[in-house]
Amino acid sequence: MKLIGSSTSPYVRRLRLWLPESAYEFIDLNIFTPEGRDQLRQYTPAMKVPVLVDGEQRIYDSRVISRYLTQKMNLPVLSWEDENRLTLVDAAGDSFVTLLLLKRSGVAADAQPVCGLQNERIGQTLKVLEGMVADGGFADWNYPAICLYTMLDWVIFRELHDFSDLPNLSAFHKQHQQSENVARTDPRLAV
Repeated sequence: MKLIGSSTSPYVRRLRLWLPESAYEFIDLNIFTPEGRDQLRQYTPAMKVPVLVDGEQRIYDSRVISRYLTQKMNLPVLSWEDENRLTLVDAAGDSFVTLLLLKRSGVAADAQPVCGLQNERIGQTLKVLEGMVADGGFADWNYPAICLYTMLDWVIFRELHDFSDLPNLSAFHKQHQQSENVARTDPRLAV
């Protein structure tokens, strides 16, 4: 199997942390260069990472890839509660990605309605995720927890949000920062 992605993508990183390194070959693309875009186009018409290539099968999107691999490797299926947790993590992550891309495009951070909607979504989801962490919803280091960690770490890496007012999310991030696999996949190593 080949995992096509970018070392700085939190959606790619979650899969790299979840899968044993020996299970796949990682193809690291710089998706913001013309060459990287050309390479990515060979794997997916969606022009997004990650992509999993398993023989003739191509799977797009980290959530779909995780479901595919869960079935292929006969792993426990996520509960509906875990799926909802992932939806909230992805909602916040997608909004942060949108804000970063808008910022890089020169759009003012307070531009309405798109920035306002993203900030509203971020505020709402982070409050709920803060409570879920406090209630033990991410206590096990499993796929949902890995997804939360990679989203938080990417936001910190890109300096998009200060989590000091969210002590449970901050503690969760700090707790998992020192693991060997987390250090090995740190996006800061790629820049």
